[in-house]
Amino acid sequence: MKTLILLALAGLGAQLVDGSLGMAYGVTSTTLLLAIGTNPAAASATIHLAEIGTTLISGVAHWKFGNVDWKVVARIGVPGAVGAFAGATVLSHLSTAVAAPVMSLILLSLGAYLLIRFTLRGIDRRNLGKPMRKRFLGPLGLVAGFVDATGGGGWGPVGTPAILASGRMEPRKVIGSIDTSEFLVAVAASLGFLVALGSQGIDFAWVAALLIGGMIAAPIAAWLVRHVPPRLLGSLVGGMIILTNSRTLLRSDWLDASDGVAAAVYAVLVVIWAAAVAWSFVQYRKDRALESADAVAAAATALERAELLEPPVGTEADRPLTAGRPSAPQD
Repeated sequence: MKTLILLALAGLGAQLVDGSLGMAYGVTSTTLLLAIGTNPAAASATIHLAEIGTTLISGVAHWKFGNVDWKVVARIGVPGAVGAFAGATVLSHLSTAVAAPVMSLILLSLGAYLLIRFTLRGIDRRNLGKPMRKRFLGPLGLVAGFVDATGGGGWGPVGTPAILASGRMEPRKVIGSIDTSEFLVAVAASLGFLVALGSQGIDFAWVAALLIGGMIAAPIAAWLVRHVPPRLLGSLVGGMIILTNSRTLLRSDWLDASDGVAAAVYAVLVVIWAAAVAWSFVQYRKDRALESADAVAAAATALERAELLEPPVGTEADRPLTAGRPSAPQD
């Protein structure tokens, strides 16, 4: 019973983070399942079965709050489902010990780029509103879906930073679209695992516990992402990616860092992340103040122009005597 409660709380927390930042449900939940001894394939299968429900609820909530671009969902979600099915099949037969550090290094680089970019520059609005290209979203979805299934998570960490970096979509719509399209990925990955593994190693009580926690958090996260400033979201996402993938690299055969070294690295990263988020918040407040001042100045200018263009209103004495009166009959 304690395990089920812990899993429900983990599902709630993971979905709260995933729904508001566009990533980390799979990474957080899979980490917990592996820590209690679940084999990688069964852990990933359990998470993806739970995600069928959580991503459905999250997608509906994001749609209700206006956070979804359906064209992006279709263009990235369908290739993502193909990649997820393939990844589930591969993971069921092969180890990903070699591939995980390589992908973590790539994601770490993307996270560092996002953290620096959004902290120092904020949102690049020069390309905002331009359509996302199929030739970009298709391969991205295929890779992200494969990584998600083989690593127990990765749809958000791969897809979210890549689309954010394009500067073509608002952060809240990036997150809403990624979360909504993940439903297709979760269904495809679950089918892949069930075909390859059957129900071997999958505890459906654990699936239900993760699902309940995630379903509670999904609407809250969809509301939260609409009210968190975009610049802050960018810094939060970048820091989350760095921390998540630093752990994989430090524990890999490449580095094999000791507990003391790993703790020191985590501490430094957390301090840098906190400073970046604080700086982003300060700059966001300054930007809002400037925008408010510009809006007031523009309104004042418009009012002055309207007053200059408005014709003067004459007095009663200035009006012609015949104004508004019927004309006298003519002989």
